[in-house]
Amino acid sequence: MALIAIGDIHGCARTLDALLDRLAPTRDDQLIFIGDYVDRGPNARGVIERLLQLREEIPCIFLRGNHEALMLNYLDHGEADLWFINGGLTTLNSYREDGIHIPEAHEIFIRETLLYYETPDFFFVHGGLKPHLSIAENLRRFAHTELFLWEREHLNAPRFAWEKTVVCGHTPVPEPINRDKLIAIDTGCVYPHPGLGRLTAVRLPERTFISIPRQDLI
Repeated sequence: MALIAIGDIHGCARTLDALLDRLAPTRDDQLIFIGDYVDRGPNARGVIERLLQLREEIPCIFLRGNHEALMLNYLDHGEADLWFINGGLTTLNSYREDGIHIPEAHEIFIRETLLYYETPDFFFVHGGLKPHLSIAENLRRFAHTELFLWEREHLNAPRFAWEKTVVCGHTPVPEPINRDKLIAIDTGCVYPHPGLGRLTAVRLPERTFISIPRQDLI
């Protein structure tokens, strides 16, 4: 089964559709979404609707991003301030036609996202891992925390203690990072800044990168 990892979507439903059209995945592929489906972009509702449909057609893995964690903190504990300043209001606005009601299927989707996923050759996570620790040690220390959703220390690390290649998103970069033990594929789809504004996927194990310019007006 071929693996295709897809970076941070952030409510850019039209861009997601364009990337999927380019990828043309089949049931022989496995899509691994790296998290951050909601916030900042205009149509988080549309993104989740598309992903719910897609998983009926193609094998999919959905990881949790820090923005899904912020959304759950709001839903469970009413912690609005941090979510809203990080784009949560745009997510709520995308549900305005439903009276700003988040459908149960969408909430279940968010709750069922995974903190990480691994194969014999790759470890998929939203934010990253501590670079000076093995993957096994990262899991022992941090698997029940939110560190995997926010970690950035690995991006500037000269070397890694990891047993396999880590594939992550979370931190926008102008070009995908493609190192022996690190692949980073958040190319800032939702951001209009020069050098960003693309949604990126990578086919594995061949490490073929596919990027689509942002299609959504924000």
